[in-house]
Amino acid sequence: MNRQIGLVAGDGALPLEIARRLAQRGAPPVIYALSGNNAGIGEFASGFVRLKDPRLGELADDAAERNIGSILLAGRVPKSLMFRPDLMDDVLKNLIAELPVRDDHSLLGAIVAFLESRGIRVLSYKDIIPELMAPLGHIAGRTPSLEENGDILYGARIASAVVPLSFGQTVVVHGRSVVAVEAMEGTDAAIERAGKISGGGVVIKMMRPDQDERFDLPTVGTETLKSMHDAGLTCLAVESGRTIVLGSDLFKESARSWDIAVTGITPDLSS
Repeated sequence: MNRQIGLVAGDGALPLEIARRLAQRGAPPVIYALSGNNAGIGEFASGFVRLKDPRLGELADDAAERNIGSILLAGRVPKSLMFRPDLMDDVLKNLIAELPVRDDHSLLGAIVAFLESRGIRVLSYKDIIPELMAPLGHIAGRTPSLEENGDILYGARIASAVVPLSFGQTVVVHGRSVVAVEAMEGTDAAIERAGKISGGGVVIKMMRPDQDERFDLPTVGTETLKSMHDAGLTCLAVESGRTIVLGSDLFKESARSWDIAVTGITPDLSS
């Protein structure tokens, strides 16, 4: 009997894209929805479980009962949940308590290790959505201006130092000055904060060099562009081959309409 695939679905459009492609391949997943914003995703599921709270042990037990042999982790989950032990089961509380540090990389790595200790292989979704990975160079909208290119170069150097610390993947730079660094609040909130400070600038999004590509790949989409437009930020630079760009035609049309430059960069810009 073939074992099933599970999909732990957080917020955002990425889980829907993954579920759709798995269903098209004839392998609709059992979906564990951590968010209430998963409209339409059930259409592509072989089973659907709404997880009101992050109860890791219950998820693993249910996966075993459903003969799930592999699982994908996709979508946004607020990191601030770690400050709500009342919402967790004992498995997750104990896992967090045992971590010497609780940055994103360590926390997600520990969750992956726990699932695999229960015989559930954690898969990378990069191979499922290869066409959504950011290319090098022009992606959407106009090309960056000379001033924006200078901020991209400066911001990439800052990001290369900050991102390995695993508290965020985004920096905002304006006039060769760091305006905002993403932490637990998330990308959109960091962009909003930057807009209030500078009213302009460039968003640089990168991934730590040793990041496990099975989870937490940087992701941007039309919502990112909307946040930038509202904040007055004019350019988005993302790491090519390691950043997911959601929205396709709508993303490109939004960048054009809002006059935002979107480009793919390589980590060697930071050297």
